[in-house]
Amino acid sequence: MRKKVVRYLLFFGVLLAGFYIAMIQLTDFEKVKLPVLNTVQSFQFLRQDSNMVSQKDIGNRIYVAEYFFTTCKGICPKMNKNMKAIYEKYKSNPDFLILSHTVNPETDSLPVLKRYADSLGASATNWWFLTGSKKDLYKSARESYLLDDPKNSSKNIEDQFLHTQFFALVDREGRVRGIYDGIKKDEVETLLHDIDELIKE
Repeated sequence: MRKKVVRYLLFFGVLLAGFYIAMIQLTDFEKVKLPVLNTVQSFQFLRQDSNMVSQKDIGNRIYVAEYFFTTCKGICPKMNKNMKAIYEKYKSNPDFLILSHTVNPETDSLPVLKRYADSLGASATNWWFLTGSKKDLYKSARESYLLDDPKNSSKNIEDQFLHTQFFALVDREGRVRGIYDGIKKDEVETLLHDIDELIKE
């Protein structure tokens, strides 16, 4: 009777071990794939160093996109304080980039953007401050990065003013993989984690 019990215990032990091994092989507990939310459309903007840049210049890099304006006294300083922390963490990583688009190109000329970038210690190599036509800037925000409702594009562009605190994370293939509140500490921490995940992909 005792031997029979031992045999049963051994059998169920082996069965349980086999099940556990199979679950480990079939499930990746450490990596949760970020969803693909959208694909970035082609663009062409002027950078703070007066160079024209496009999607091709990003190459195979991961990047975070945001929209701000230099005279903002509300959310923008908070956003760019957090963005600078992100920049400091990854500024030596050739696979990472930040794109900061102005929402007020009439005021944020190239010299103004250059001074603003310099005040943050941002290099044009891996933190781009971009300007262009208001129509193109807003179109990218809405149709590429999903940082505003695309329906707002139907309004007269002269009557529009885009003001968003959200950051978009874009992978090496130009796909939006996450949107984060740029003034909330916990969401910025999540963004940092997700950047690391994309760098590993």
